[in-house]
Amino acid sequence: MERGEEKAQITYEKISKTIPDAKDIVEDEDEHERQLLDLIDEERLRYVGSMVLGLNDALVELTGALAGFTLALQNTRVVAMTGLITGVAASLSMATSEYLSTKSEGGGSQKPLRAAVYTGFAYVLTFLLLIFPYLILANAYACLGLTMLDALLIIFLFTYYISVAKDLPFGRRFLEMALISLGVAGLTFAIGFLIRAFLNVEI
Repeated sequence: MERGEEKAQITYEKISKTIPDAKDIVEDEDEHERQLLDLIDEERLRYVGSMVLGLNDALVELTGALAGFTLALQNTRVVAMTGLITGVAASLSMATSEYLSTKSEGGGSQKPLRAAVYTGFAYVLTFLLLIFPYLILANAYACLGLTMLDALLIIFLFTYYISVAKDLPFGRRFLEMALISLGVAGLTFAIGFLIRAFLNVEI
């Protein structure tokens, strides 16, 4: 809606060069745009930093961990169990850290407990979606492929929401988050291969 008002404002601005009365309409459209922006006061947007922290950390940490576990363990049930334990421990750690961090900074418009809940919830939801393929499929590498697709879908949806709600560029932010998550997953996969070869472990 806000973008529609912005386009209308540009159109009336062009018309006002030939029809001076159109300037009044431009001012009205500008006021409508401001009113629409003021309406975007969702609580989620005030805690977007907390959600980004939880989601981003889960994406980077869990995609990397699951890639390493997949190569090292090669058993979907064992990878799922290990990933769940890692995810639960990490989500509690992240929520606690966010609570202490927000409290030490004075909170501002954020409440420490609510910030911790948003961080923890974003982390839990993300790691459950990433682990889900390992709970339903038997082929570890197919699971890893689906997990990477899950990660890209999560990044796409979240980046799109933030870019629309906060009027930020979508492409660069999506590419940055995707490259970081998949890059860490690829690096951890290689490390898992080296560790498995060095320790000569077969499961």
